[in-house]
Amino acid sequence: MANITLGGNAVVTSGDLPKIGEKIADFKLVAVDLSTKTLKDFNGSNLILNIFPSVNTGVCSAAVRAFNKAAASLENTKVLCISRDLPFAQEQFCAAEGLEDVIMLSDFKTGDFGKNYGLIMTNGIFDGLLSRCVIITDKTGTVTYTEQVPEIGQEPNYDAALNELG
Repeated sequence: MANITLGGNAVVTSGDLPKIGEKIADFKLVAVDLSTKTLKDFNGSNLILNIFPSVNTGVCSAAVRAFNKAAASLENTKVLCISRDLPFAQEQFCAAEGLEDVIMLSDFKTGDFGKNYGLIMTNGIFDGLLSRCVIITDKTGTVTYTEQVPEIGQEPNYDAALNELG
């Protein structure tokens, strides 16, 4: 379990991020077209998993914009933006912002992604939502970088994450 904060108030997550060198677990997430996406859909690509509570908050939306900008210049890399937002809200956000280089995915249906990855906040006002994290894998699905943002109201360390990809 990670001990993080939200507005300075203690928050606990349901588990721990995958460890560097481990393979990430398969997942079933809902895309904006309501199709189901799994890890197999991204085989052979480096992955940036930008995970956050809700795209309808300032910090979360800033992170999606930042990773969208970076994604345009990354080779063989897919940016998966994952939250429990409904796919309709994710699609509306990207359309309004003109974002085309990230893939929005939702864990709203089962919550299994958050459970399996240990990312669910288990107390506080965001109880049940995903904590702010970044997980990077190489093209084989092996974790090469993780960041559990210690204060939900802070943006992730973009430079450290993107430097991992070279």
